[in-house]
Amino acid sequence: MPDWRSHPVSRRAAIGTAVALGAVGLRGGDRSASAAGHVDDPSAPTAGSHHTPGNNTVVGTVDHVRNGFDPADIVTDFDYGELTVEEDGRAVRQWVITAVDRELEVAPGVFFPAWTFNGRVPGPTLRCVEGERLRILFQNGGSHPHSMHFHGIHSARMDGVPGGPGMINPGEDFVYEFEAKPFGCHLYHCHAMPLKRHIHKGMYGAFIVDPDPARHPEEHSAALARRHATPEHAVWQEFVMVMNGFDTNFDDENEFYAVNSIPFAYFNNPIRIERSRPVRIYLINVTEFDPINSFHLHANFFDYYDHGTTLTPTLRTIDTVMQCQAQRGIIEFSFADHEPGLYMFHAHQSEFAELGWMSHLEVV
Repeated sequence: MPDWRSHPVSRRAAIGTAVALGAVGLRGGDRSASAAGHVDDPSAPTAGSHHTPGNNTVVGTVDHVRNGFDPADIVTDFDYGELTVEEDGRAVRQWVITAVDRELEVAPGVFFPAWTFNGRVPGPTLRCVEGERLRILFQNGGSHPHSMHFHGIHSARMDGVPGGPGMINPGEDFVYEFEAKPFGCHLYHCHAMPLKRHIHKGMYGAFIVDPDPARHPEEHSAALARRHATPEHAVWQEFVMVMNGFDTNFDDENEFYAVNSIPFAYFNNPIRIERSRPVRIYLINVTEFDPINSFHLHANFFDYYDHGTTLTPTLRTIDTVMQCQAQRGIIEFSFADHEPGLYMFHAHQSEFAELGWMSHLEVV
């Protein structure tokens, strides 16, 4: 195989070389190639897809069972941990998180040597309530030093940075403990050096802190709608979307982009939503090697809560939002006045969309 890093070619050209070698196919209107290297019928849609011929996508399917996770599950998988009440009446929420080296199929026939939290990328979506005591037992079962750095408010001892007690060698463990604050849409990630490698290899996940309605009497109704396990919250359809990418030839440029790791996962298998119920998306950008990522919704507009740390929108009636790495926010919208059908959403950097960050909502 040629050394792409020694020639002045773009990553799109590199992917074209991969197509010729049978590693991956990009479906076009008049050509396609499968991972096995044979020519498919260009008039035939990809198995299990809901789109018409002529769209740009990968050919074939990723083995989610082999990977151990499925984007169709991750998008609604909130991990509430184990909740207990201590003698003083304080609510304590606990998780066990393990760093694991794992080879993942990030596109059909394309494998990536990932570093993971609990064997998946992104890691578990940890969800709690403002004011709870959080206790995370972190075990390093990987081959490199790792940590968990939470975007929240905590002491230096709990920060998980080089030189601190929370940086853990292989075979060791550590307990992070702090109060859940502020409420909002946050993230956690490994903070070991080189930072770009540990993040790019997959060591990140969503960290959601629901507001405690009792602490926000002036915005009590809005807080109830965000706080899980309330009737006001139950009417919402909620999804977590972590925007990421994969540099599969390690030249510091991504060959694939996605939401929740697998290119075109929600394009071929749309996310079903009920037209009558409002939608809330916890959106997080952890894309390495690119300064920004974005989210664009077709045929509709949304309200945006930057970092999720406010109960009133920071932006109203927009259809596109940009995020730098580690920026995040909450998106809220409704399709109540729309006809049923497929509605597209994707990055509005065209190359990101063409390389995997392209999706559908199916309004029913």
